Amino acid sequence: MRGEKEIFDLILGIGEKDERIRGAYMNGSRTNPNVPKDIFQDYDVVYVVRETSEFIQDKDWIRQFGEILYMQLPDEFPGEGTDISKSYGWLVQFADGVRIDLHVETVEKNLEDGFDDSLTVILLDKDKRFPKLPESNDTGYHVRRPDQKEYACACNEFWWCLNNVAKGMWRGEMPYVQDMVNFHVRKQLEKMLAWKVGILTGFSVSIGKSGKYMYRWLEKGEWETYLSTWFSSDPEEAWEAVFRMCDLFRQTAEYVGRELGYEYNETEGKNSLSFLEHVRVLPGDASAVF
Repeated sequence: MRGEKEIFDLILGIGEKDERIRGAYMNGSRTNPNVPKDIFQDYDVVYVVRETSEFIQDKDWIRQFGEILYMQLPDEFPGEGTDISKSYGWLVQFADGVRIDLHVETVEKNLEDGFDDSLTVILLDKDKRFPKLPESNDTGYHVRRPDQKEYACACNEFWWCLNNVAKGMWRGEMPYVQDMVNFHVRKQLEKMLAWKVGILTGFSVSIGKSGKYMYRWLEKGEWETYLSTWFSSDPEEAWEAVFRMCDLFRQTAEYVGRELGYEYNETEGKNSLSFLEHVRVLPGDASAVF
């Protein structure tokens, strides 16, 4: 597997030799000083170019970076709506284990968008037009303090969507249950835990994508409970996991509300939980909910 220096030399070498490329910058985990380095970190690189069409039309252009194992061209997906005359990307897994997420964007697009990502590091600037950027940091990804409405909506969404989980469980529709829990209910629990981390740290840290770093600040038992809320297709396992989610959410929401001075709707939570408990024991041949 090629090392970091070799890859950087390759990226810079190609950029310096190709007159169509006027600059290059990188962001992502490799520019984040708070993320430990490991063998799976990819290289998130953008070449600033005069125009994109020649790069897109040249099917072999990307091969100069190494032997390709497989790749994705996200801007070719239907319905993405990307203006490929301004930006285009190749997400490439190379045969030696290196992954590069490489994009080309026009000078005009770069001027429009600027460098609003706090993790940006300039690699190449042939025309000396890029601004001087502060040292790369993850401040742009820190947990943000919610306002009263955001907090209330997260609570409401969590407790309301359990209604759908309940009916899905009663019907034995586990794919639907998994979808509702993981893409709706869990997202609110993740938000609440993130806000707790924010409170504990003065809203000065990033919890990483999908909250993967929350374990650094949550109590061990709290983190283990959170991990135990994932479940398989077994109905009993699912019910137990959902009730653990409810307990963890309630405790966390009460803490966040108390610390931020926001009112937690206790009645809403109790009534939702009561409905969930009722449906759990509702006979499969019941002719009415109540």
